[in-house]
Amino acid sequence: MTTEIHSIPKEVAEIKVSYSTTSTPKIKITTVNKAFEVLLSLWDLDTIELQEEFKVLLLNRANEVLGIYPLSKGGITGTVVDSRLIFAVALKCNATGILLCHNHPSGNLKPSDADITLTRSIKKCADFLDITLIDHLIITKNGFYSFSNEGKLS
Repeated sequence: MTTEIHSIPKEVAEIKVSYSTTSTPKIKITTVNKAFEVLLSLWDLDTIELQEEFKVLLLNRANEVLGIYPLSKGGITGTVVDSRLIFAVALKCNATGILLCHNHPSGNLKPSDADITLTRSIKKCADFLDITLIDHLIITKNGFYSFSNEGKLS
């Protein structure tokens, strides 16, 4: 039996991991109303009724906001959501919780079948990675639908 030793090509970059936080106070999400308030403040109210967007609020163990990730912008009736990107960002941020949010330009807060299926799929991934899916909000200028409040996250 022969063992071959291959050298690593110089074109392969070494992956480096670093992590730091700031000492600035963080917003704490304590209620679904607070989550809606924070998310709505991060939305462009001039386009909330024009095109659908999907954003992810990333949280630490104390439900403090680490940041927001604008995942996608779509058209009038939908946008693309790639769960791999959601969890790539969550893991890179060392988030222990995520809160999903998208708008319905129509103003209708009722979740579509696609919204429900997507939320279930993301919940399975989150459970596997030990990341808490805190909620999924559908928002408009005037209100929100909470999957958590409606018992749709179990």
